Amino acid sequence: MSALVIPTAEAFEPLLAPARYKGAWGGRGSGKSHFFAGKLIEDCLAEPGESGEGMKGICIREVQKDLAQSSKALIEAKLRDFGIGESQGFKVFREVIETPRDGLIIFKGMQDYTAESVKSLEGYKRMWWEEAQTATSHSLNLLRPTIRAPGSELWFSWNARRKTDPVDVMLRGVELPTGAQVVKANWRDNPWFTPELEQERLDCLRMQPDQYDHIWEGGYITISAGAYYARCLAEARAQGRISVVARDPLLPIRAYTDIGGTSRRSDAFVFWIVQFVGQQIRVLNHYEAVGQEIGEHAHWLRANGYERAEIVLPHDGINHDRVFRVTYESAFRDAGFNVRSRDNMGAGAAQARVEAVRRVFPQVWFNEATTEGGREALGWYHEKKDDVRGIGLGADHDWSSHSADAFGEMAADYISQPASSNHAPLNYRRIR
Repeated sequence: MSALVIPTAEAFEPLLAPARYKGAWGGRGSGKSHFFAGKLIEDCLAEPGESGEGMKGICIREVQKDLAQSSKALIEAKLRDFGIGESQGFKVFREVIETPRDGLIIFKGMQDYTAESVKSLEGYKRMWWEEAQTATSHSLNLLRPTIRAPGSELWFSWNARRKTDPVDVMLRGVELPTGAQVVKANWRDNPWFTPELEQERLDCLRMQPDQYDHIWEGGYITISAGAYYARCLAEARAQGRISVVARDPLLPIRAYTDIGGTSRRSDAFVFWIVQFVGQQIRVLNHYEAVGQEIGEHAHWLRANGYERAEIVLPHDGINHDRVFRVTYESAFRDAGFNVRSRDNMGAGAAQARVEAVRRVFPQVWFNEATTEGGREALGWYHEKKDDVRGIGLGADHDWSSHSADAFGEMAADYISQPASSNHAPLNYRRIR
């Protein structure tokens, strides 16, 4: 057979070199599964094993009720694409694929294994865990030390779901396994992205904006179905407005606030740290705390370099705290900050804030690293529904509403003030 040539997208090149752990995560259409299927065939062709026997590999999922849920069909398709068959040592059976020199690829679900039966995999040199976002900690702890043959590798491909999923903790957390190679790959990294997939992507952006970031951009599931700002956030991500955003040292800083209280059952206290630069609204930081004293909030501002920020309170900033007989306005002013409280927006304030945010969102740029928690709240904030009658009941007051309300106050304040009082001439440079 002539030399096998496997085209590889640039995003996956770090995974070509040997490594004990390899991971690829991202959204739909990135080619993650196609890369690992091709790499498995390549490795089976290239390495006969220490005793001359062929390589053994396992393609695994957390739950696999039948082979239709496995990666077997994709590997078979890759063999056909590469023009590889029995003459090169590959033979496809109903449940397994034989590889050169009596090697083997099997397809299993972790539910098939116990602490004893998993020992049968000790001689396997390749483990590919597809849809790894469903892997449990128990399954990972059971399998990882079992794949122990010299030169063995553990591969994981997944669409990120939650930050706390075990595979994300293992391969995207603070500490990674020694020598791990992990890449992010999305649709734009796929040179063979088809027109059909592009249409699906655009339809998702148009029809399911609340799910777009998760499905196509590899984002965590942070946006509630029907969220008020789902489309706004999806467009901001697509347009590169969630990135690295610089603070202008010459312009004022505003800290837009939703006030909480000092008891454990109080609502959350929120700051959004914002600058208005030309026609841009730069969102630099987000802060949320529950049950903390006013002094703690002031300390956070100073510790992060916002000691000269103007604190903008909602209308109830002039009300007394339930525990300490001071107002938020007077307390922050006594702490040395410039403070003002906004007027009461009256009946329909929640919906007015929603409309204000939607109006200004095309001008908003988020500093990605410091606003994640706030953006998660904005992505969850949604209307409460009466499912029986199919009617809306207004904004749902839950964990997300405090950050959403403060952001709404910012948007309404921006709209209400003369441009000359808010904006400096645009002099903005995106930093990468």
